[in-house]
Amino acid sequence: MSEQKYLLRGALLPSGEVSDVLLAGGVVANLGANLGAGQKATVIDAVGLVLLPGLVDLHTHLREPGGEDAETVASGSQAAAAGGFTAVHAMANTHPVADTAGVVEQVKHLGELAGYVDVHPVGAVSVGLEGERLAELGAMAHSAARVRVFSDDGKCVSDPVLMRRALEYVKAIDGVIAQHAQEPRLTEGAQMNEGVVSADLGLAGWPAVAEESIIARDVMLCQHVNSRLHVCHVSTAGSVDIIRWAKARGVNVTAEVTPHHLLLNDEKARTYNPVFKVNPPLRSADDVAAVRSALADGTIDIVATDHAPHPAQSKDCEWAAAAFGMTGLETALPIVNQLMVETGRMTWDEVARVLSVAPARIGRVSDQGRPIAVGEPANLTLFDPAARWLVDGPRQATASANTPVEGQEMHGRTVATFLRGRATVLGGRVA
Repeated sequence: MSEQKYLLRGALLPSGEVSDVLLAGGVVANLGANLGAGQKATVIDAVGLVLLPGLVDLHTHLREPGGEDAETVASGSQAAAAGGFTAVHAMANTHPVADTAGVVEQVKHLGELAGYVDVHPVGAVSVGLEGERLAELGAMAHSAARVRVFSDDGKCVSDPVLMRRALEYVKAIDGVIAQHAQEPRLTEGAQMNEGVVSADLGLAGWPAVAEESIIARDVMLCQHVNSRLHVCHVSTAGSVDIIRWAKARGVNVTAEVTPHHLLLNDEKARTYNPVFKVNPPLRSADDVAAVRSALADGTIDIVATDHAPHPAQSKDCEWAAAAFGMTGLETALPIVNQLMVETGRMTWDEVARVLSVAPARIGRVSDQGRPIAVGEPANLTLFDPAARWLVDGPRQATASANTPVEGQEMHGRTVATFLRGRATVLGGRVA
């Protein structure tokens, strides 16, 4: 079988340059004007389309093993490819928990079998996510999965002694601790953001300080042991202030924001629609403004989806009984386009940084987030920023339909995704 080549004509690169791009042999084979004379390649008209390095998600819940009624590695990988991703980091809160070399290797293998994106397992910090003793961090790091990101996401590593030990341990393996910042005692029974809306609705409030106090503690611990800390799903203005302060002090801390925390605020809870129930909760309009500004100025390093699929019965119920979480892989880039590019807050080069280059660097994924240059791996996303489409949750590639933007018009769509030169999405459809 002959090697498949692709010639992208007239693509807009993140730098602002327009170029033809030839993909062959799994790499970017050539760049320039009027390429293709004598080339036996599939030609794609890319005029008006943006070519980005393949997106990398540092925070994805693929649910397998144990949660296959919500998502599998295969279905989640297809959703990721449909959204323009070429690599995802699969969180550890599976059943069994990914706290051993055996489980992370299983997840890695399932990703390889699916073949749509590179799946990098995230290892648990603590055994069983129980926050009592360290999991086998070294064994996971030296396994075939080569784990470099460790997180108890879904739960906070609330014990400061355990957190310190984890931060110390990952120094030797060039790892990072990704913290779910939620002080458990301050959020017992909490249902939504604490504020005017929670008071009006009579729902138990989730105070901003529950997030901010953990971040403040952890950046000090990180500085003390000279390690690497990553803060998951930042959602409050106070958290932004703490991270900005920590970076000014030289603390090696990075942070992410989700598309839904950039887009939505706690007014959505007035609908009592459980699709808007998420952890951390949707915050106030002022918090939303703060995280948008922090992403634009670099205080928040990356956008990560926190894609959290759930079966219908976990969301089709009353608010109090509903599970926390939203899907997001297939709508992340359109949301960033709408909020950050169309408003002039970010350039396409900056979008490439927050959705590809920086997450690959934080996750220590060397062959992703690379420049679009001759000889570089052809992990690429071709995006049409002018496309408009309505979200139809049941028709998305993900196995779950709990999208918070159901029925909304998205600004832009992935036209093609290439994983080492192989099309995983072509013509807007998963290949």
